[in-house]
Amino acid sequence: MLLLAIDTSAAATVALLRDDVVVARFGSADTRSHAEVLAPAVRRILAEAAVDGTDLDAVVAGVGPGPFTGLRAGLVTARTLGFVWGVPLHGVMSLDALAFDAVASGSLPAGSSFLAGTDARRGEVYWAAYRAPSDGHALPELLDGPRVGAAAGLPKGQPLVGRAASLYPGDVDGVPEFARADPDAASLGRVARLRLLAGEALRDTAPLYLRESDAQVPGPRKRATA
Repeated sequence: MLLLAIDTSAAATVALLRDDVVVARFGSADTRSHAEVLAPAVRRILAEAAVDGTDLDAVVAGVGPGPFTGLRAGLVTARTLGFVWGVPLHGVMSLDALAFDAVASGSLPAGSSFLAGTDARRGEVYWAAYRAPSDGHALPELLDGPRVGAAAGLPKGQPLVGRAASLYPGDVDGVPEFARADPDAASLGRVARLRLLAGEALRDTAPLYLRESDAQVPGPRKRATA
């Protein structure tokens, strides 16, 4: 299975996977240039692997949650590529990639519950609750979310994986090796592959913004009074 995965819910990441192996990847932590870097990154990755877009079995896009502008850049790119190449397009919640990485690393006890969280700014966190598998499955179980809320209001007594742990150490119990982690396109692709192999239906690419954009449309001008 040959997949191209794109996620811009936090950092801009792109990965080409052949089955479970990452053939080529790209990552940029600059959240202001998602739209500019994605298309050149995809071209470079495919060229490095000597792969044409029409050879892909699917394009996978991280649907967030995430900030409006950055998330939209990744989704528009993924939708455009899927349409132009005529290949299936699937969505995966970006927090699922973080949860998958934590489970795959063995950092969490089997059957334990935990949180995955990314920075939502304004002192808030995009988060979801999961349970680590205890029956040999590789994918964690989603228990709650996604949600957005104040870091101080997150469920207590559960470890958190993701960058939110390093940003709000007084409010959450972070898993040290994942305290600065962002959703990664390679992990997103692995989650999609496992679900497709299991015959599960994946999400569409509707974005999980969870709150309105910071950019507001100006209201009508007020009339001058004499």
